[in-house]
Amino acid sequence: MKIDILTLFPEMCNEVLNTSIIGRAKAAGLVDIECHNIRDYTEDKHRHVDDTPYGGGTGMIMQAQPIYDCYMDVTKDRDCHFVYMTPQGKTLTQDKVRELASYENIVVLCGHYEGVDERVIEELCPEEISIGDYVLTGGELPALVLCDSVCRMLPGVLRNEEAFEKESHFSGLLEYPQYTRPPVWRGREVPEVLLSGHHQNIEKWQNEQSISRTKEKRPDLYDSYCSHIIDK
Repeated sequence: MKIDILTLFPEMCNEVLNTSIIGRAKAAGLVDIECHNIRDYTEDKHRHVDDTPYGGGTGMIMQAQPIYDCYMDVTKDRDCHFVYMTPQGKTLTQDKVRELASYENIVVLCGHYEGVDERVIEELCPEEISIGDYVLTGGELPALVLCDSVCRMLPGVLRNEEAFEKESHFSGLLEYPQYTRPPVWRGREVPEVLLSGHHQNIEKWQNEQSISRTKEKRPDLYDSYCSHIIDK
């Protein structure tokens, strides 16, 4: 998979993308992620990429031309799925992550300031995605969240498929409680079933814990899970 990030702060993105699991996946050639500075495409001699909004208002708006030219240069000779990170988009979910992981090429636009000129959105028609109902100073952090969640779904990035298949949200349930050594800490013991070595009982316990934890912490997910089971 190839992911291209269009941003005003490529160094910010690269710092994160070159570390930990995603950094190792890049080094191993499992995913190619490249950050492109939108400012490199401005036609303004002062390298401005923003201006005041028509109609008044606070803040600045990113201009259409640098974004458009950056996108066209990055995507030439390639079919790409274009994503714009914006609080106005549909909330990113595990199902959407799974869908995005199926694309060969993804381009992600990071907005900044008070947003981008609407005309470039109308021209390029990106899929608009949000990571939650709140506002950040720019699209870089949401873009990194999207990249991390998508890349870890790719073959070979994690040790095996079970590494993400049993995590929260993948199956519609929250993940069961996890424990490690020592078996007793501050008087709190690891559940006996996890020390039994009986894999069938362990799996049954884990499934029961996932269901009860989802019902307690995320009743909305629990209701959806129950509906899905009934539909089957």
